Amino acid sequence: MSPARKRVAVVGVGTMGSQAAWRLAARGAEVVGYDRYAPGHDRSAAGGETRIFRSAHFEDSRYVPLLQHADALYEQLQQETGRELRRLTGCLLMGPTEQQQMATVLQSIAEHDLDHEVLDAESLAKRFPQYRIEDGDAAVLDRRAGFIRPELTVQTAARRAEELGAVIHRYTTVREIVPVAGGVEIRTDAGSERFDTAVVTPGPWVNDLLPDLPWAVQVRRLVSAWYVPTTDAWFGEERPAFIRTSPTHCYGLPSPDGVSVKLGLSQALHKPAGDPNQLDRTVQPEELEIFSELIGRYMPDLHPDPTRLSVYMEGYTESSRPLVGPLPGADNVVLLAGFSGHGFKLSPAFGDIAADLALDGTSPQPIDFISTVDRTAA
Repeated sequence: MSPARKRVAVVGVGTMGSQAAWRLAARGAEVVGYDRYAPGHDRSAAGGETRIFRSAHFEDSRYVPLLQHADALYEQLQQETGRELRRLTGCLLMGPTEQQQMATVLQSIAEHDLDHEVLDAESLAKRFPQYRIEDGDAAVLDRRAGFIRPELTVQTAARRAEELGAVIHRYTTVREIVPVAGGVEIRTDAGSERFDTAVVTPGPWVNDLLPDLPWAVQVRRLVSAWYVPTTDAWFGEERPAFIRTSPTHCYGLPSPDGVSVKLGLSQALHKPAGDPNQLDRTVQPEELEIFSELIGRYMPDLHPDPTRLSVYMEGYTESSRPLVGPLPGADNVVLLAGFSGHGFKLSPAFGDIAADLALDGTSPQPIDFISTVDRTAA
């Protein structure tokens, strides 16, 4: 007799939860998802039409094997659904050569033999005249990089999970997750339901749902701004995304429609979000000053007035390393939280890891450095 299928709840069917639902359903689990809105909504981090995918990593070269696993799963999800979720256009990584982040990028490239090109100032100016670099800067073109369509990716992963048998309760807020003998109980305003295990991916609502979490996750409010180029350089034959590490950590992506360029800033420049249910979605004029400074210094052919502004939320840990693994005191609950602004590109890998942990209690992926097991500091 074959073993009974595990019943697994997925709490939060967004960036991570949609991928977890897909990977769990693909492996035969009985999956029930819950989301306070619906997959693909724009009220947390999975918005703005594009997010960067890259193979090289600024933060820690240990992410690279996880990025490669995510890379393969993006390809698989695209093949299974026939949707273009990601386009590989390259990504330019720019910053001072002596800076640790640039050193980590080059280390990750060398360790994992990543497809790349190092550009000097002359080569950069010739191929990518829309960018400016300064004395002492380096520019690295990560070729296995480009952009992801976040809203489409979340909706597509959730829809694929449903095709494989998952049930998703939309506009259903989970109020409590209660460990019980041999499983876990999920409580909503409509009642409660029992499962063998639960994957909890609450995004910016982590502190609301898990107020006793032993690690701090600060929810921050980030602004994305879209600017129209005044020349054709941004939409030439090569259209890489970019990340600049210094003096202001920022990033940008030419829009897929060939009209504008999306710009964003790093976590240090994000304000605390406060209550995630009361997000201030209005961008004040003074919040745009730093964007204007960056455009004037590094991207002078962008028109200085934005054509669109959007506000999102992300959760940050003190170390910027996510929390992945069992919830303390609740071995039947798998937590994925605090991705600190660099989780979307890794989301299929983390969804697969969540499925590993929920079904097998362990994962073959190298997650010791981000695991909740024996973790003291966030």
